[in-house]
Amino acid sequence: MIELRGIGFHYDQEVVLSGVDLTLDEGELVLVSGRTGVGKSTLLGVVTGLVPRFTGGVLTGDVLLEGQSIVEQPPRERAHLVGFVGQDPLAGFVADTVEEELAYGMEQLGTAPETMRRRVEETLDLLGIADLRARDLRTLSGGQQQRVAIGAVLTTHPRVLVLDEPTSALDPTAAEDVLATITRLVHDLGLTVLLAEHRLERVVPFADRICLVTGDGGVRVGDPRAVLTDSPVAPPLVELGRLAGWQPLPLTVRDARRHARTLPELSARDPAVHDRVAAPAAEPLVVARGVTVVHGRHVAVRDVDLTLSSGRTTVLMGRNGSGKSSLIWALQGSGRRRSGSIDVAGSDPAELAPAQRRTHVGLVPQTAADLLYLETVADECAAADLGAEAAPGTCRDLLDRLAPGIEDAVHPRDLSEGQRLALALSVVLTARPPVVLLDEPTRGLDYAGKAELARIVADLAADDHAVLLATHDVEFAAHVADEVVVMAEGEVVSSGPPRRVLAESPSFAPQVTKVLGAPWLVVEEVAAAMGGVAR
Repeated sequence: MIELRGIGFHYDQEVVLSGVDLTLDEGELVLVSGRTGVGKSTLLGVVTGLVPRFTGGVLTGDVLLEGQSIVEQPPRERAHLVGFVGQDPLAGFVADTVEEELAYGMEQLGTAPETMRRRVEETLDLLGIADLRARDLRTLSGGQQQRVAIGAVLTTHPRVLVLDEPTSALDPTAAEDVLATITRLVHDLGLTVLLAEHRLERVVPFADRICLVTGDGGVRVGDPRAVLTDSPVAPPLVELGRLAGWQPLPLTVRDARRHARTLPELSARDPAVHDRVAAPAAEPLVVARGVTVVHGRHVAVRDVDLTLSSGRTTVLMGRNGSGKSSLIWALQGSGRRRSGSIDVAGSDPAELAPAQRRTHVGLVPQTAADLLYLETVADECAAADLGAEAAPGTCRDLLDRLAPGIEDAVHPRDLSEGQRLALALSVVLTARPPVVLLDEPTRGLDYAGKAELARIVADLAADDHAVLLATHDVEFAAHVADEVVVMAEGEVVSSGPPRRVLAESPSFAPQVTKVLGAPWLVVEEVAAAMGGVAR
């Protein structure tokens, strides 16, 4: 179907890809994985034609579709053959309503009106979004936006669909819906899908093959079990299988449950004894009472009470559109609230000047790039050190922990999504504000980056900071949470320790809990109980 031959790509002296050969067959789903910043998005861009046309750099090698070279074709001339959906679907929308967005690509290709109408109806039915046809795109949930973005590409009838982190901003249920849709396209329509994703636990069960970008310019392609046997990036199920020596490695919860019968000795051990207990005298750093946030006619947050204490990490969860981000912005003070009170160290952050507010509350938003405005990574780090009156190199040290190997001279816009997030996190955390708010802080981070972020969050809590983070990443939540708060329709519907809240929910339970049951949350607990260390 589509073939990459001897693909190489470099910026000046920086080699990103070297001698890459990859063949994608019809009706195949190939998962692209690898550490943050190793070149996954670059590989996708070679297929779509966005690299090097919109990125600069030098591309060598050839790309063939059905035996014909398309490497010189610009993206617009490949659009009817290769469809692309990026990490942020809302940023790629050009129309106002769902129906208009589905038709837009065909209009650009000069498709006949009667064909356009038929394809729009077919796509609405195929993706299960017919009831959304007249909806404003900005009012849709993240999962709905992702399906519309895929539909807008499918109406042009591409042979290959390229997806960059399609579930990174989605709650677990929405992610499952999108992946089920993609799988149906592969199985029923014979569509070829090339998909990059960091949260492998979501995608591995659907993949026919994995293309692991190794970081030295090459790739390793093969059956998921074969590649994951010693891959540096692996989901919790595979980590659990490696630890226990299970063969073949489990790729689904069902497979792992069958293997788990060989671990009866775990039943007598209780990992909860290692949980941190809140100090009785811990003073609340944030007290929110009756907070209500309204956007137009939509009530985003409704009469929410929340207390954040020093030395504790609170994780905010809930489906897309449940009000998590609106609550975070209200706590930071920039987001308007209709009613309620917020007290941060004796002050209402909404009444503080921006400079004062930053000394009370640090916020890393979902769009981390909004915090980056200087010309180089070195400039951003130096400015962060200066503004926080921190020792020179403090910000850079944090960045190296989260995403090592980033050059000082690189422009922040040239970083990958995960690298930009790591830089924004480093800038905010350099100031070490007493209250830290993180909105989807793991988006674009690989497993090693998330593990390092978990250690940084733990260090902040140990130093008496209060940390609140909103995330759809249940595995990360299981690692860092002292308390979990679940929102729905703008209200708090559940709160408490993670071993109760996460384990009670089929949507938010981590993979280890699904396999072994409560109170187990993460692989490291199993390793400790077995007297070993997870690889």
